[in-house]
Amino acid sequence: MSAMIKVSNLGKRYMIAHNQPRRSRYRRFSEDLAEAVTWPVRRLRAGRNGHVAGRTATDEFWALRDVDFDVQPGQVVGIIGRNGAGKSTLLKLLSRITEPTTGRIELNGRVASLLEVGTGFHPELTGRENIFLNGAILGMTRAEIKRKFDEIVAFAEVEQFLDTPVKRYSSGMYVRLAFAVAAHLEPEILVVDEVLAVGDADFQKKCLGKMTAVARGGRTILFVSHNLAAVQALCQTGFRLQRGRLVSRGAVAEQVAAYQTELSTTRNESVARPLGDDLYLETMSVSPEAVRSGDSLRVALAVRATRDTLVMGFSALVYNAWDVRVAIVDFRRADGPYRLSAGQTLSLESTIEELRLVEGEISLGLYVQSGGTNANVLNLCRVEVLPAATSNGVVPYKAVYRGYVELPHTMDAVTIR
Repeated sequence: MSAMIKVSNLGKRYMIAHNQPRRSRYRRFSEDLAEAVTWPVRRLRAGRNGHVAGRTATDEFWALRDVDFDVQPGQVVGIIGRNGAGKSTLLKLLSRITEPTTGRIELNGRVASLLEVGTGFHPELTGRENIFLNGAILGMTRAEIKRKFDEIVAFAEVEQFLDTPVKRYSSGMYVRLAFAVAAHLEPEILVVDEVLAVGDADFQKKCLGKMTAVARGGRTILFVSHNLAAVQALCQTGFRLQRGRLVSRGAVAEQVAAYQTELSTTRNESVARPLGDDLYLETMSVSPEAVRSGDSLRVALAVRATRDTLVMGFSALVYNAWDVRVAIVDFRRADGPYRLSAGQTLSLESTIEELRLVEGEISLGLYVQSGGTNANVLNLCRVEVLPAATSNGVVPYKAVYRGYVELPHTMDAVTIR
């Protein structure tokens, strides 16, 4: 049986610019002419290192490198790894959204991709028109789209807004319709990224059920998600990426366990990184590293503005070991957003007074909304939650049976008659 997907020596390289000076949006012709005339002299003065004032140096960044794998017909593969591991880049290459720098991809079937909310939709067209447009983009005939039209609309639950331009849709309506089109038009290969996190819990359950039915029909699915419970429920095989390389593959339970071990080695202080276009995370840390359920946890962080901006959304995100979000810690102020000038650093310390989570490992991420950017970064810091001392003298149920949160309570009345 020939593979549905065959990837050989796949690599994707990006060039990262550095040292680019800030310029006004518009420049006079005389300035451009002066720079062109003086360029040979400045180049000569730069010496061996090749750095010239007013020019941009570039570095290579390999988002993927030396990736090889096969995916068989009907196989459902979960692709897991930290932020920046190369998961989304791999799916974009498989979807032909971007071209590889090295290597070869062989696809034996039509590919439907759901990588971003509303991908392939025209905002001025109605939901009805976009179903036909998106289906045509996916390579379907008009007859095929008509045959599945009622199922698509029913699944997306947008009947009332079918003749409304999709620019007026909420993000939830967008993703419902986009997923419905991709899943119902019978591609041989379905590629799904983290986009399902936009939907509510009922819709996510419906999507997982639909993808399970698609897989049982013999079609091939590649699924990227930080929700490890969903990955295990849907997939039989796991691919684990690390810094752009495929480090292991095999049974999905084994790969999830290996990924959790990888996460547990994360230092308790985060690595500095950009947060969209306006902000840069300098540090985020938590203390203590192990906390008893019900005790306090301290969070400290610092973000630097790379240009003038307003920080409107700002919160820590708390996830359990399955990367299911269980809580947020809201850092917004009642008197309005944080106003930062370029170069200013916002430092913040906050105490979670009672961390009433069931014992186990949790991780903290960060959500920031500034300017036109929403940054949502997972797995910045990790904490071990220890079991609390029981308040009523009985042995507690195992953690796996108790959900995510410990609810304090008192026994007000007990009667036996």
